[in-house]
Amino acid sequence: MGKLKSYQEQLQDIVEKGINAAEEQQKKLAEKPFEYAEKFEAEVREYSVKNLRERYNGYSDNLFGQLRSLNSRFGNFAAELVAKLEKEAAEGADAVSEVAEDVAEAAQDAKKAVAGKKPARKAKASAKKTAASA
Repeated sequence: MGKLKSYQEQLQDIVEKGINAAEEQQKKLAEKPFEYAEKFEAEVREYSVKNLRERYNGYSDNLFGQLRSLNSRFGNFAAELVAKLEKEAAEGADAVSEVAEDVAEAAQDAKKAVAGKKPARKAKASAKKTAASA
């Protein structure tokens, strides 16, 4: 019986070694598709990130380009407003200047008119003084 027991143990060891060898081979074979999948996944992720970055940069460039364009439009609009305001202010200043000249002329005319009447008043005042003293 000892021999049978020995044969049984040997047979079990042989089967165990066969199972271990088959398991090892199966793991190696099963690992290959996963390695390829992981490699592919890494490449896909890298491509997606690059693609995402390119899209983001494109959108960002577009956005800031539009903002610059809008700023330019606002600048042109503001320049037109300032030009209109400056024109109106210049026209207003011209009108004020014309009125000031008219007022100055009127003041000169009034001064001349008053100056022409002053000697008559002085003469009347002298006549009154003379009459009062006599």
